[in-house]
Amino acid sequence: MPTTQRRMQEDASVRERVETLAQAIRDKDVDALMTHYAPDVIVYDVMPPLDVQGAAAYRKNFERWFASMEGPIGYEMTDMRLSMSESHAMCHCKSHITGTRKNGEKADYWVRVTTFLQQANGQWLVGHEHVSMPAKM
Repeated sequence: MPTTQRRMQEDASVRERVETLAQAIRDKDVDALMTHYAPDVIVYDVMPPLDVQGAAAYRKNFERWFASMEGPIGYEMTDMRLSMSESHAMCHCKSHITGTRKNGEKADYWVRVTTFLQQANGQWLVGHEHVSMPAKM
């Protein structure tokens, strides 16, 4: 298969992987979501702790967040950019998050997300992720 065609297929594969990760967030499906993360992932998240080491620890952040929200979560990615090689990919975007918290308060905010993926056993897994909130929009 020509290199350009293979690159396009890999690009589509990574984009699909990122979209299924986003859909798992929308559905609050922590089991489906965690299949996207390498066991030794390191995450700089907006929720404490400052750095989360390992998928099991990151799962706890998602479980707390999902439990705090009533119903599905609105999660829309914009301005997604992707850069990749044969074994690594870097994706960054802005994500708009909406929903209703358990206390009835509306959630409506933006985060910036940078995701580093690596090929592992024939699939793309998140090895590092950095999520941050802008001071003001």
